[in-house]
Amino acid sequence: MSSGVEHAVIAASAQRIAAPPVRVSGVGFVTPIGRTLEAFDDALFHGRSAVRSHTLAIPGMDSVEIPVAACDFDSNGVRSISRLPLDRGTAMALAAAQDAAAQAGLARDSVDPERLGIFWGSGLAGAGSFDNTTQALYAEQRRMRPTTVLTVMPNAAVAELALHFGAHGAAIAYACACASSAVAIGEAMRAIRGGWIDVAIVGGHDAMLTPGVMASWQAMRVMAAPPAGAPETACRPFSGDRAGFALGEGAAALVLESEAHARSRGALDAGDGASYVLAGYATNCDGTHITNPDRAGQVRAMRAALRDAGIDAAQVGHVNAHGTATIAGDAAEAASVREVFGSAMPVCATKAIHGHVLGGGGAIELVATLRALAHEAVPPIANLREPDAAFELDFVRGEARAVPGMRWAMSNSFAFGGTNAVLVAGRIDAPSR
Repeated sequence: MSSGVEHAVIAASAQRIAAPPVRVSGVGFVTPIGRTLEAFDDALFHGRSAVRSHTLAIPGMDSVEIPVAACDFDSNGVRSISRLPLDRGTAMALAAAQDAAAQAGLARDSVDPERLGIFWGSGLAGAGSFDNTTQALYAEQRRMRPTTVLTVMPNAAVAELALHFGAHGAAIAYACACASSAVAIGEAMRAIRGGWIDVAIVGGHDAMLTPGVMASWQAMRVMAAPPAGAPETACRPFSGDRAGFALGEGAAALVLESEAHARSRGALDAGDGASYVLAGYATNCDGTHITNPDRAGQVRAMRAALRDAGIDAAQVGHVNAHGTATIAGDAAEAASVREVFGSAMPVCATKAIHGHVLGGGGAIELVATLRALAHEAVPPIANLREPDAAFELDFVRGEARAVPGMRWAMSNSFAFGGTNAVLVAGRIDAPSR
């Protein structure tokens, strides 16, 4: 592209008129820090970590302690319309979506099934079932279930959700590593804006706390070693002594609706007294390296999401960072956030308390972003005592910080493979743009 044409394209993009925001009328989640708003908020705003030490012991390998954040959730008690066995992650997805629909007051007869879509993300859907199947086949020489493919396929959760809610609109699974659910949410917003559907059940999940998957992540050397006597401090985003993340599991779901549809059925808040909108979204790819993040790609994604929302950087009250506590990841994100927002932007990162839920992380962290907007307060980054001296940012630490009048916030998801996804959420009573 010639320089003149490129500058014209950039100028036109900068002048883009923001599309109407999309309502968030319900949320639901299954997380290591709780399944209710009360439990979630308590851990979120007090920086209370659910990370614990787990002994990974596999025959033929040396045992090792790894940090994990598990959910208190009985997946065996979840039943589906399909009557198929459910992977633990799919069971979490179904439970979270049911809670979101209940909070939104979304009944089957309240939406045209042709105008209802399912948009869902997962980094490694069916991980638990696949691990169990290979163990049974190769170690125990047992026959596989004839339903194995249906349990482990990447769109298993999407299929179950579509059956449960009677959705006849688009039903799409997204697999973009750690950005999966953020991409799913953003693409659903675009579908509603475009008039293809009126309502979407969106979100994501991952449940990878099985021996083979945990060993795979351990082999990459991106997980922290749980400190003796204080395993909950293993994940320390943006800290000078950060050493990697803790592996989590869970799911989060949201009900998105067009303004007209939400208004027609009186669903003008998310069931908790607050009214939220999803106003901006952007996704792109670094295109530079499969694991090392690129500052420039992240900058482009954040600026594009702001343009999509029709707001400028100064209107954002805080950034919920991807914040994995890896050496390269935190460094790239700190540099990109500073370039877009300067050094005074309040920054939080929640993986320290609920673990890295990978494909489900973007959805869980968007819920955390909405809770920050609801309380007009930014959660602290747990375990952050001494930020890396090279990062010149306003990290919220120690305790939650009140930000009276906060109306807009950004949530970042930056994935292996170079996929970046950025969401901008707001309060419906935000000042006119």
